[in-house]
Amino acid sequence: MPTRALLLLSTTLLLTQAAHAAPKPCDELKAEIAAKLDEKGVKGYEITAVDTDKVGDAKVIGSCDGGSKKLTYVRK
Repeated sequence: MPTRALLLLSTTLLLTQAAHAAPKPCDELKAEIAAKLDEKGVKGYEITAVDTDKVGDAKVIGSCDGGSKKLTYVRK
């Protein structure tokens, strides 16, 4: 993963962790993260909400729906 994209993803992860105390619906959190990535010029990614126990090796970038789901990030 390019350094710039990793830095942007790390920043986004930190921002979502700060907001972790207030549970959000997955669609709302996904839209917020996507907007921040788009604003930074990140292209070719996919954010998906999956059940917490189905994450596997995916990169987790947030938690939603009261902790029952995780948002995962993958470059296309």
